[in-house]
Amino acid sequence: MKDLSTLYLFIDDEQQPIARLNAPVTFELDTTRLVDGKHTLKIVSRDPSGKEGIRIVPFEVRNGPAISIEGLKEEAVVDGIVPLMINAYGKGDQKSFLIGGSETPQSIPYWIFILLILFVAWAIYYGITTSSVNLFK
Repeated sequence: MKDLSTLYLFIDDEQQPIARLNAPVTFELDTTRLVDGKHTLKIVSRDPSGKEGIRIVPFEVRNGPAISIEGLKEEAVVDGIVPLMINAYGKGDQKSFLIGGSETPQSIPYWIFILLILFVAWAIYYGITTSSVNLFK
């Protein structure tokens, strides 16, 4: 039998590994035990001769309700009264999906209005240039 590398899995800056496994392995990370936010998974591999390799994988956990906001961007400079629309919705559990509140309403983008104005202007121009009635005779 071959000697296998041993893997030690650490979350964030914990001193004790969450798992000690022999490579190759399939592992399921339960993120429900982690708080929402940025985390790191540190994988330390030790081969049979004692040499170590380290890989650090940053990831973000978002198990709680998703929060969306319209009217304020990150690092924005604002003054006066700023109207905001905020929505928070959970995704339910793994077996059922919550449809109520899962979509965030948004205002109509300005470019839609520009396209509408351009289309109306083109329609008027087209109507005038192709009409059989000549108003300027």
